[in-house]
Amino acid sequence: MKICKRCVNPETRPGMNLDSEGICPVCRFFEQERRKEVDWKAREKELQEIIEWGKANTRSSYDCIVTVSGGKDSMRQAFYARDELGLNVLLVSSVYPPEQLAERGAANLSNLVAHGFDTVTTSLNPIQWKKIMLQAFYKYANWCKSTEMALYAIPIHVAIAYKVPLVFLGENPLYTIGESEGGCEGGDASRMKYSNTLGGGVPTDLMADDTTLKDVHLYTYPSDIEMENGNLRIVYLGYYIRDWSGHKNAELAIKNGLVVRNEPPEETGDLWGFSGLDEDFRLMNQMIKQVKLGFGHVSEQVCEAITHGEMTREEGIELLKKYDGKCHPRYINAFCDYLGITQEKFWEVVEAFRDKNIWKKNANGKWELDYEF
Repeated sequence: MKICKRCVNPETRPGMNLDSEGICPVCRFFEQERRKEVDWKAREKELQEIIEWGKANTRSSYDCIVTVSGGKDSMRQAFYARDELGLNVLLVSSVYPPEQLAERGAANLSNLVAHGFDTVTTSLNPIQWKKIMLQAFYKYANWCKSTEMALYAIPIHVAIAYKVPLVFLGENPLYTIGESEGGCEGGDASRMKYSNTLGGGVPTDLMADDTTLKDVHLYTYPSDIEMENGNLRIVYLGYYIRDWSGHKNAELAIKNGLVVRNEPPEETGDLWGFSGLDEDFRLMNQMIKQVKLGFGHVSEQVCEAITHGEMTREEGIELLKKYDGKCHPRYINAFCDYLGITQEKFWEVVEAFRDKNIWKKNANGKWELDYEF
């Protein structure tokens, strides 16, 4: 498996085609940005135009919607929109069912709201939630596919219903992970519904036999016609923030009450413990992602850190080898209990998705990644 020669992005990541010199699109983008030096004055002017458009087109007392979970990035967005841009913000959150939501996640969302925000919080039918999640796990070995469809669709439904056409998301995936399907250049997030995860925004392939279209209404991204009629404008706010990064966002959030993880990375496959705080199954899903594609969350963290000059590639490679894809069995046990499946069935599904082109068995008969650093 070939790895970018500047960071550690693997060629197996969707849209991450290494060029003739073995460099990934994300590193090329930052190379270009450093050469031309970002014209922040132009971005500020562009953002001001977006703000004026939002205020002029809202048919509500709110100027914009900010999508939130209570985590580091959503806290940064919420504070930035309200305190630095002077907007009257409506937060929109799609929360996990109580059985899945971690106490940490509930505390973090409550903490954000307590800083003085109006918030629309939506929790979907937990019985249907499990059915759709199970289908996503069986068909894609990715239970998050169904929940992320709801996560991204719900704020758009709210924007239409509340007549607040300006919606802010966080970071543009084109610049962070090189995903071109859902990432227009700049701050334009209008094509998010066509990203790899959402795939057009209609979850018909995740419906069980007894699931109807009514059951998945809030998993379904509004149609292009509905969005046009709602006069929506969807924007990646992170594109306009000079020091937007995972570490900077976490620093601000922790100062304002964010509760982070304290488990070691050899149990979580997470170097710093400030990502994906609202539930724990994500840790297991990152382990599965490594089985399928050859990289987990540590790979993503290391790539961002290398790109921003926070560590060397050599340091990143050592962390990658040591912690990427790690997951304590208790998270797998909890997931199986939650969906009512056996451990044997879990591993049967996971192993069916293992990419044998990037994994090989060592002398001890254990799978290991065949890296080309």
